Amino acid sequence: MKFGFIIPHNFGLDSPKDVVDVAVAAETGGFDSVWVNHHVLHAGYVLDRLDDKPYYDALTVLTYVAAKTKSVKLGTTVLVLPYLNPVVLAKTIATLDVMSEGRMIVGVGVGSLPEESEALGSDYSTRGKYANESIEIMKELWTNPLPNYNGNYYSFTGVKFSPKPHQRPHPPILVGGQSMPAMRRAVVHGDGWHPIGLSPQKLEDRLKVINRLLDQNDKDSRYFRISLRSELEVTDTNYEGSASTVGTPDQLINKISEYERIGVSEMVFSVSTDDVPYISSMIEKFSKEVLPAFKK
Repeated sequence: MKFGFIIPHNFGLDSPKDVVDVAVAAETGGFDSVWVNHHVLHAGYVLDRLDDKPYYDALTVLTYVAAKTKSVKLGTTVLVLPYLNPVVLAKTIATLDVMSEGRMIVGVGVGSLPEESEALGSDYSTRGKYANESIEIMKELWTNPLPNYNGNYYSFTGVKFSPKPHQRPHPPILVGGQSMPAMRRAVVHGDGWHPIGLSPQKLEDRLKVINRLLDQNDKDSRYFRISLRSELEVTDTNYEGSASTVGTPDQLINKISEYERIGVSEMVFSVSTDDVPYISSMIEKFSKEVLPAFKK
């Protein structure tokens, strides 16, 4: 089991140093990866939470974190593809993968805020088709010496693309979302699936669908990554609620072991607050009291 931690660049922290320090603390504590969220504008629930406080740019933050860390993987949970030009994004990700010596994990999705989509000039109703094409374009640019593409949104030929990513054939692409189109996108276009907050029981039901789709597309489930995002809280007393990754160290070990049993290979944790000392305490507790059970 691999463990990731989402840094709080999206919670209005005035000090960017605090954001980066959380990433460094996660690496020092033994986490395998650090992750960033992605929004461009304050709209919907983001506006409600932050008003005019900062939400730092995802890939800019990740670049800075790459320079301040040594080996921890660098993930996105998730880049909203309809907000982005896929050719430009392919260049940014490839550059970051090369400069970090192959540490990128590319989590992608289609977005869920119509008001943000409209403000960015993106057609919310066709966001799935745009995302599919974006993934195809990035893989074409990353892997083909003479990239060529003719799509509904972008077409190119007679060009070259460099640098190619450090990872071959390219950084892993994990697709977020829990709808049938999202799961199909993960299987057809991605290297793994990155859902949020599913209990073991609900996840196991959806994994039956994922495995059926893998069979239909002649893909081997052994090489398909299941990366689950979940809210983390390490408590001192037994937790009796329904949240999946809240509890004492022993409870968390049992819950994570259950996820591992049904096929999860990576847990990516968020601690959704602007309270940096509290976030740091969760990293420390998990690192000392839970993580060693899975690093033997």
